[in-house]
Amino acid sequence: MASPKTLKAVARDASGKGVARKLRQQGRVPAVVYGHGDKPLGISVDGHELELLMAASGVNAIVRLELDGQATQDVLLREVQMHPYRPEVLHLDFFHVHAGERVHVRVPVSLTGIPTGVREGGGVMDQVLYDLDMEVMPDRIPDVLELDVSGLAVGESIRVSDVATGDYKILQDGDLPIVSVIAPRTAEPTAAEAEAAAEA
Repeated sequence: MASPKTLKAVARDASGKGVARKLRQQGRVPAVVYGHGDKPLGISVDGHELELLMAASGVNAIVRLELDGQATQDVLLREVQMHPYRPEVLHLDFFHVHAGERVHVRVPVSLTGIPTGVREGGGVMDQVLYDLDMEVMPDRIPDVLELDVSGLAVGESIRVSDVATGDYKILQDGDLPIVSVIAPRTAEPTAAEAEAAAEA
C-alpha cells in the first residue's frame, strides 16, 4: 500500500446542521476524529483536496492529518457520508491509527476469470460476499482482494477459509461461501408438455 497522503485540517469548536452548512458553502467538509478513548475532535477539511485524495487512495485510506499546522497524525478514513443524489461528501469520520496496532477494515472482493462451470457446464456464477471484514496492520491494508474463479466447476465454491491470509485475519465465518457456481435452472414445462408427459 502507498504511503499516506497528507490532508490539512482545521479544528472547529461548534457543531450542528447550521455550522456544517456554512462550512460546505465555504468549500469545506466537516469531519470528526475519534478512537482509543480520546474525546472526539471536530475538524473540517478542504473539499477539493479531499476529492483528490479519495480519487487517488480509494477505500480504507490511511491519511496523514495535519491539524492547524501542528504535528501530523495518521488516521484511517472510516466512514464517508455522501449526498443522496449529488457527488458531494457531507461528513467524514477519521479513526486514530497507532503504530503496531491492527485496525478493523472492510475490503472489497474482486473476481477474475470465467469459471469452467460457466464456460463449459452452462452453470451460473453466484457471488454472495462482496467484501470481507478483516484485522490488519495499517500499512498492510489491501485495496482489494482478487480471487481467481476460473477453476470453479458446477457445484464448487470459494469459501472464506479458502482465502490465503498472511498479513491479515478475516473475521467472517470460514464456512461462508464468497462465490459459487450453481447448476442452471431448468425451464418449467409448458402446459402442453406436462399434459403429454401425463398421457405417456
